[in-house]
Amino acid sequence: MSNFPFQTIGFDLDGTLVDSFRDLGEAVNYALELGGFDRVPMDSSKDLIGGGAKIMLSKAVDAQGGLPADEFKVLYKKMLGFYSENNAVHTAPYPHAREVLAELKERGVKVIVVTNKFEEFARSILTQIDFIEPFEGVIGGNSLGKGPDGQFLAKPHPEPILKAREICGGGKFAFVGDSTYDVNAAKGAGVPVVGAAYGYCDKPPHELGADAVIDSLDQLIPALETL
Repeated sequence: MSNFPFQTIGFDLDGTLVDSFRDLGEAVNYALELGGFDRVPMDSSKDLIGGGAKIMLSKAVDAQGGLPADEFKVLYKKMLGFYSENNAVHTAPYPHAREVLAELKERGVKVIVVTNKFEEFARSILTQIDFIEPFEGVIGGNSLGKGPDGQFLAKPHPEPILKAREICGGGKFAFVGDSTYDVNAAKGAGVPVVGAAYGYCDKPPHELGADAVIDSLDQLIPALETL
């Protein structure tokens, strides 16, 4: 087992480790109703996930005419307040997630979460669903602060991937995610990336640019062994 090609595997959260679109969709719809907009169908919330909660709400609002920046800011804060109280109502690990992480641990591989979700939300969700113990750390969209442009250093910026590798002690690192945000961050950091076709892909899975694509997490370890 010591010939496994990677010392650390980084994971995106939403659409990769956990199926969370229902709770995210409820938060978006809560905010939309407060703002006088129509709710979006729950399944369509999958198409909004990837860049974090702010981008999710922005896409949904813009599709219905948009809002001035100051009004959007108020609505966004109300959405975060709702989500902080309702972020693990329906959210659960994907099939095989617990088993795959246990097998990686048995092989001596470290695992870490790199998400665009705020770190406090990610930690809260993982704790509530009893799934935080396997991870060396959780890097959220707000964990590294903001860059010179005033934006959070979040995916697709490579810095969260580089930080994750540093936290885990260096060595060979691979990333697993379901969006172009994930693939571009990994590519920018110079690490191989596996695309999660079962997630909330913002492009057809085989067009994400990943080095390998899996249809289920039970395919992950064999896919990693081919990289």
